[in-house]
Amino acid sequence: MSWYLTLPIVIPLATAILVALQRSGAAAGRWLSVGGSFLLLAAAVALVAQVWRHGVIVAQMGSWAAPFGITLVADLLSAAMVAITAIIGLAVAIYALADIDARREALGYHTLYQVLLAGVCGAFLTGDIFNLYVWFEVMLIASFGLMVLGGDKAQLDGGIKYIALNLVSTVLFLSGIGLLYGLTGTLNMADLHLAVREVEQTGLVTVVAVFFMVAFGIKAAVFPLFFWLPASYHTPPVAVSAIFAGLLTKVGVYALIRVFSLIFTQDIGYTHALLLAVAGLTMVTGVLGAAAQDGFRKVLSFHIVSQIGYMIMGLALFTPLALVGAVFYLVHHIIVKANLFLVSGVANRLTGSFELARIGGLYKSAPLLAVLFLVPALSLAGIPPLSGFWAKFLLVKASLDIGAYMIAATALVVGLLTVYSMTKVWAEAFWKPHPAGTAPVMVLLDQRERLALLLPIAALAALTVAIGLFPEPFVAFAERAAGQLLDPTAYVRAVLGDVR
Repeated sequence: MSWYLTLPIVIPLATAILVALQRSGAAAGRWLSVGGSFLLLAAAVALVAQVWRHGVIVAQMGSWAAPFGITLVADLLSAAMVAITAIIGLAVAIYALADIDARREALGYHTLYQVLLAGVCGAFLTGDIFNLYVWFEVMLIASFGLMVLGGDKAQLDGGIKYIALNLVSTVLFLSGIGLLYGLTGTLNMADLHLAVREVEQTGLVTVVAVFFMVAFGIKAAVFPLFFWLPASYHTPPVAVSAIFAGLLTKVGVYALIRVFSLIFTQDIGYTHALLLAVAGLTMVTGVLGAAAQDGFRKVLSFHIVSQIGYMIMGLALFTPLALVGAVFYLVHHIIVKANLFLVSGVANRLTGSFELARIGGLYKSAPLLAVLFLVPALSLAGIPPLSGFWAKFLLVKASLDIGAYMIAATALVVGLLTVYSMTKVWAEAFWKPHPAGTAPVMVLLDQRERLALLLPIAALAALTVAIGLFPEPFVAFAERAAGQLLDPTAYVRAVLGDVR
């Protein structure tokens, strides 16, 4: 089983090395990146199949038994996150064929991109909280390199804000790790599940939990720690923005779900109530920020913040149905948000700007692109029968089932405001005529560029529609994943053997 766990990390790292070493020109690097991303997808599908068939699977690196060695572990949530990482990774790698210029390729774009994918997969598969920090740092280094690659002034400005807040997160994360190790003597997450129960100073455990909540909250861009995201995500090339929008904040959400379902469950009356308040504020501030913006990518960046609130809401409610909704929402949002950023890039190529006031006419000149925008946009807003409707439905129903009417009302109102901001983008970018009086046309792009730009957008839109029209298997998967989160006995037994 160890190969199923190591391949999603080894493949992108090996691809990064091959890209860095090749001397055959930019074209070879591009196709190596696409090929490596395809192999990652194949490995991710195999991993999901194994976890679905056999339950939680574990690999102990160097044959050092847990909790002393390095553990890789995959339950259904981990496997699903690796699979969705691979899907988005391949889509963006294809899109980058037409989006990333030769100068950035020469500066190492494809190498950094593959290292980023390895870091994301490593974070999802690690069973040790210190190694989670290590993979976070791999992601941070690669993402910062991608953020500033090319040295444009806007990129450097956004990169400084991005790295500054993430370094604060790193310090808090390391502080929490040190305190947790001092309390329990272990950093293996399965072992921590048992060890924190034996700590007599329960109040101190809650304090440590707050350290992790803030550290991962910065990574996830929750209220009030989100302002680095809309200040930076609109600055790099679209391919970089899309992979960031789809994956990076979701690693923070995954970390919150993992530690607050596996480790810090002794004081859920406090920790999860705090998370619920944060979820509501994150939803509201994010959607209000989106409504106030006039840039395509700026609107989408604030919506990342808003939608993170829904995922944290599912964790905070901490019921079986709420966790089903959180898992379902994670998968849905990664696909939709990455796709919307990809659409924004094509709109910019055709009209010459990301500013809504300066673009327009896309409905007439590029009707296919208009349809491909409407699918993820309406899904983001929760319009049936698309995937976003089912994700919101599960969360709202979970909140109503336990009488959490305030958060349910907040989620519904934020959904309406999301419709408003998506309608504004539609009206400005697609419906109104172009302010210059000239209609943008797809023939401005050559055949290869059109295929590279539109193929991943169409594939992700089709996946969104498929999840919306046939939600049963995805909900069933999320139900099993949520069951493993609520009852981590199988996870702990798989890592440690017989539970002591």
